[in-house]
Amino acid sequence: MRTDPSPGTLPAREHLPAGDAGTPVLDVVIPVYNEEKDLQPCVLRLHDHLKHTFPYAFRITIADNASTDTTPLVAARLETEIPEVSNFRLEQKGRGRALRTVWSASEAPILAYMDVDLSTDLNALLPLVAPLISGHSDLAIGSRLARSSRVVRGPKREFISRAYNLILRGSLQARFSDAQCGFKAIRRDVAQVLLPLVEDTGWFFDTEMLVIAERAGLRIHEVPVDWVDDPDSTVHIVKTATEDLKGVWRVGKALATGSLPLDRITRPFGDDPRDRDIQDVPKGLARQLVGFCVVGGLSTLFYLVLYSLFRQFGGSQVANALALLVSAVANTAANRRLTFGVRGSGGAVRHQAQGLVVFGIGLALTSGSLAALNAATSDPGHSTELAVLVAANLAATVLRFLLFRAWVFPDKSDSVQSTVVASHTPSSPTYATARHPQQYRQQAYQPQPPLPQRPGARPNLPYQNVPNQNHHTTQFRAGEVADQRWEDATMHLQPVRPTDTEPRD
Repeated sequence: MRTDPSPGTLPAREHLPAGDAGTPVLDVVIPVYNEEKDLQPCVLRLHDHLKHTFPYAFRITIADNASTDTTPLVAARLETEIPEVSNFRLEQKGRGRALRTVWSASEAPILAYMDVDLSTDLNALLPLVAPLISGHSDLAIGSRLARSSRVVRGPKREFISRAYNLILRGSLQARFSDAQCGFKAIRRDVAQVLLPLVEDTGWFFDTEMLVIAERAGLRIHEVPVDWVDDPDSTVHIVKTATEDLKGVWRVGKALATGSLPLDRITRPFGDDPRDRDIQDVPKGLARQLVGFCVVGGLSTLFYLVLYSLFRQFGGSQVANALALLVSAVANTAANRRLTFGVRGSGGAVRHQAQGLVVFGIGLALTSGSLAALNAATSDPGHSTELAVLVAANLAATVLRFLLFRAWVFPDKSDSVQSTVVASHTPSSPTYATARHPQQYRQQAYQPQPPLPQRPGARPNLPYQNVPNQNHHTTQFRAGEVADQRWEDATMHLQPVRPTDTEPRD
């Protein structure tokens, strides 16, 4: 259960319309650091592939991470010779910093990146971005660990990659299969609200981005890829692994404490659920059942340990009452935070008081069961007592969940109108956006421009390059554009119709 209104949600995804316009549909970023040998072959190969296979206008952006060799000269020459190539120079290192800076400055509706070594087969590029263009998905990643992927690399890197993904699954409950493959894409409207939540500026950047997106309920599309390891890779494995583990700890702590505003980047269900009237569907019931079962199982073990301890110093009724009282307080606190998502101290005393009432009902069930057992036999065995108590606690657990859900932690989202929602209409969606807490102003959310077609583009046919009049090299310190664009990414949104309600899990 959520006790505070959501600070904002993304509008429903829409298919980007095809048409002629001056803005590239796809912006492929290539982060580089001292890659004077590999940069030119990479850009030429990527440009040739896009020119012959990609049906829309595109741009290739070289993000130079403070290279100290001749990489900036190579990038500048490529920008001059190829109209679709742009060059950004950053004065600080960090792949995450480069991606955030370039993506924040790009006007393309689809943003992607790939490593300069082009280890991933480029035939996966169009399948990678197609679900984003169609509006089906929010992010897309290449996966080297999918069943149909074909990968050539040494056992050392294979072990490290699989171990890292097992760590993500075990600690952060990540469901995507490959976090480190340098082949990813994101919709620009998603990036505008997702990137301000990502803190890392290095190699953990895309892992953190994926974890936050997945926890917020965004759709991540995975594409099996063919991948050949680059033996000349300059990645420092030990240093990178250490920084990644630190990032896993930081993100896990933020998720556990609820400090990440995930509601800010939630998506509505389907085209637009605010135009639908779905009745008789309990919200969050499946998740709450799982959480309650986990907490209940741990509470039962805690109760049995306490009962066995107290039984050594008193009778069965006293031991049962004390064990049930202590475990009930712990159970209410755990369910309040983990199962029903209530944060903060507000209402905690009332919840514990109501929990004690539920405890009294459970006490009556278990005490009655013990009384019936003692009436049936004068000296029951300890194992028999435990078996009777387990059965009685199962019945009390079912009743406890029903009372918790309907009485102690009721769902108020259906009766209380949400004060913050995103308006969305296919023709003219608008938000009320605030860049600073004291300064509010209405700002229209402009829909994506029509997708431009390359002149005369046909599958497997070359086209004539159009002279470039807009591309130029821009030099600035890393983070300047990002700092200007992300002054305050919190979106203060206004209700637009009486039927709007706060979306839930």
